[in-house]
Amino acid sequence: MHTTTAHRSPHSLRDLPLTDPGIPDLSSGDALLKWIARGQPWLLGMGMLWGVLWMGAQAAVPAALGAGVQAAANKQPQTVALWAVAVLLLGIAQAIAGVLRHRMAVANWITAASRIQQLVARRARDLGADLPRQISTGEVVSVTASDVERIGSAFDVAARFAGAIVAFIGVGIVLILASPTLGLIVLIGMPLLSLVILPLLRPLERRESVQRHMSGEASAIAADTISGLRVLRGIGGEQLFVSRYRKASQSLRTAAVSTARVRSALDALQVLLPGFFVVLITWLGARLALEGVLSVGELVAFYGFTAFLVLPLRTITETADKWTRARVAARRVTAILSLGRSDEEPSTSTGAHPELTSAPSLVDVDSGVSVNAGELVGVVCADPVVAGTLADHLAGFGERSARVTIAGTSLSDLSLDELRTVVVLQDKDPVILSGSLADLLVVPGSDRSALPAAIWAAAADDVIEGLGGDPADPRAGYDAELPERGRTLSGGQRQRLSLARSLMAQPPVLILDEPTSAVDAHTEARIAERLRAHRSESATIVFTTSPLLLDRCDRVLFAPEGTVLTEGNHHDLVRTDPAYRAVVIRGED
Repeated sequence: MHTTTAHRSPHSLRDLPLTDPGIPDLSSGDALLKWIARGQPWLLGMGMLWGVLWMGAQAAVPAALGAGVQAAANKQPQTVALWAVAVLLLGIAQAIAGVLRHRMAVANWITAASRIQQLVARRARDLGADLPRQISTGEVVSVTASDVERIGSAFDVAARFAGAIVAFIGVGIVLILASPTLGLIVLIGMPLLSLVILPLLRPLERRESVQRHMSGEASAIAADTISGLRVLRGIGGEQLFVSRYRKASQSLRTAAVSTARVRSALDALQVLLPGFFVVLITWLGARLALEGVLSVGELVAFYGFTAFLVLPLRTITETADKWTRARVAARRVTAILSLGRSDEEPSTSTGAHPELTSAPSLVDVDSGVSVNAGELVGVVCADPVVAGTLADHLAGFGERSARVTIAGTSLSDLSLDELRTVVVLQDKDPVILSGSLADLLVVPGSDRSALPAAIWAAAADDVIEGLGGDPADPRAGYDAELPERGRTLSGGQRQRLSLARSLMAQPPVLILDEPTSAVDAHTEARIAERLRAHRSESATIVFTTSPLLLDRCDRVLFAPEGTVLTEGNHHDLVRTDPAYRAVVIRGED
């Protein structure tokens, strides 16, 4: 994880931070919430200041009304007018402070939520291909959609909570000065009533955690179903996944009802406790007025104070509820932020290796796979899983092996940036992001003028034309928008655009894992011929069992279990190796 640096809080809504310098190592959800609070002290401080002024103005209104009523009882019209002006000014102050408090509350909400989203997005970017291997897509979506909102709401209520505490203490002091008995009842009774809700917070947090976990599982099933809907319809498996989602959603409903029971009790106490307290204070104030201890004006003020105290007490219980939700959400966020890459930077990197950018060769001592500059080498494995594992191994995904070398330098001695610049791996299921064709194909560091050649080599000319583009003109036609995951494209079209994107990177070593499994034979033949010509000066490894591709390879390595057993050209291996023939020709003679 990155270490945090100094963060300057904004001084206006226009200065809200768009980026964060990083995060410290976070061991718990509480640590994440504290880090957020430390990162926006100015926003929190200003929100609390306006919250105190807003609720303080409300708390002062009963005192001004009581003084005005007492002046009226004493037949002092000028004093009545002065207190009427005071009530008006308090109303204006309350309105202004309320607007500013709300602005700062929203700023706190947006800042906290956006910082969390940035952290999750940055961690997803850093994890790269490791992310879907460690956590489901549905869980990430649920965190960024639901948990971020809950954390933001906890910082939203902070301004009102500060105002509630200060106003409560202020009213208590005023009541003590007027009547020590009532003042002590307020100052002691309200905290005791607030403690009544504490036994509900622990089971609420526990049930929230269970509900949140089941929500993530249901989202994951929904995401898998949507992404594989075309395949499901092809094999008639819709009902199986519908039943799985129905079961998950029913479990989620049961957990939500269980959580709602505790939350309903908490909501009921938010009404019952303040109401009971108001009745008690009103009854005691009326008795003191009958006994002559309180004047008419003081009695009116006491009634106003007791009615006002409902707001601070409800705000305190609301804060407890929102922070309970935020703690549960923060633990889910921390679970993503604490994920680590399986290919972190080596601790003994030897620095720059300029020889890697020329025309390096790749050699794996363990598997026997090797490729020289300018070669197109085919690798045949009996199992697609074995092929994918070997491709990851050669590209340095996961633990980087010291026995895999590029231009004589082992992968374990390369920095991650160096490795990803030299070796590019295109796996079996490449992802097409939404956006324009130019955003998809022009990778960082590539030259847009190379687009026509890459598209030609990938035989994607017809794809560009079908989307309204002109494959012969690199300056036009690449603004066509692709939807999420390129769902309007066929599997073969997605493969060819992904191949063009890989070729645009122009890596010294390119590893392709089944790059033509979804295209027809004629297109596959064109790709095989053009790929060899396009990569004539660089090293290319193709994991495939396609005879059309293997026939164009300079060498073919047969590694049925991940270790090379035989080597030669495609025709010789078909003729002399029965095991190779069984894999490539599918048992046909």
